[in-house]
Amino acid sequence: MIDFSSFPALVTMDLGPLEAKPTSFEGHQREAAVSLYSSPDGRVDMGVWECTPGRFRADRSKSSEFCHILTGLVALSHGDGRIEHFGPGDAFNLPLGWKGEWQVIEHVRKVYVAVEG
Repeated sequence: MIDFSSFPALVTMDLGPLEAKPTSFEGHQREAAVSLYSSPDGRVDMGVWECTPGRFRADRSKSSEFCHILTGLVALSHGDGRIEHFGPGDAFNLPLGWKGEWQVIEHVRKVYVAVEG
C-alpha cells in the first residue's frame, strides 16, 4: 500500500527552539529544522529548516539538496564566485559535490529534500 502524506501550513509550522548553527562564521546564527519524511533506506530526507541572518559554509560532498524558499532572503556564493539571490517562491538544487556559502539576509525558512549520493 502506498502511504500518502500531506504537510499543511509549512510557513507557520512549529520547528522548535532555534539552536546555534555549527557552520556559522558571521552573525551567531541559530537554526531549527523538522524532518517530515525519511526514506526507508535513509538516503532521502525531506523537511523544513529555518535560520537567522548571518553567513555559513555548506558542503554537499555527500548529498544533493533541493531547496524551496518559503520566507526570507538568501544569497548563495558559488565556488566560482557567482552570487545568486533567492526569496519566497524561489527554488534551486545544490548538486552532489557543490560547495559554497550561504548569506541569510532575512530570517529564512525553506523546504528541503536531501538525497545521499
